[in-house]
Amino acid sequence: MDGILFLVRGLPGSGKSTFATHIWNEYAVCEADKFFYDKEGNYNFDPSKLKEAHAWCKNEVETRMKDHQINQQYYPEIAVSNTFTQEWEMEDYYKLAEKYGYKVVSLIVENRHGGKNVHGVPDDKLEIMKNRFEIKL
Repeated sequence: MDGILFLVRGLPGSGKSTFATHIWNEYAVCEADKFFYDKEGNYNFDPSKLKEAHAWCKNEVETRMKDHQINQQYYPEIAVSNTFTQEWEMEDYYKLAEKYGYKVVSLIVENRHGGKNVHGVPDDKLEIMKNRFEIKL
């Protein structure tokens, strides 16, 4: 294995994106949220396209992994910054990592700094996500 795939997990507002883009360059960070930004940089979330956004994100990761196979200097590290509240939500990324020879590291970012989610996720939805967050030890 010569690459590392970092799965950055946490609730909205925890700082996943901030952490990921601070550690890795923008091109190495994949997020389903990026699917909802238009060319002008406006965030236009559409819940009916969430499944499409996650498929797009996985495709972005696989494209980077393929690039790494062609040239080892490309994407030796890739970060996926999504909520991943349930273990099954990471399964496809584990499969991609196995297929392309990446080691997987899962990181959980906690909101201990009082951060607010920038995408306007309602408090009741945050509570549901918090209650379903799975951790495999």
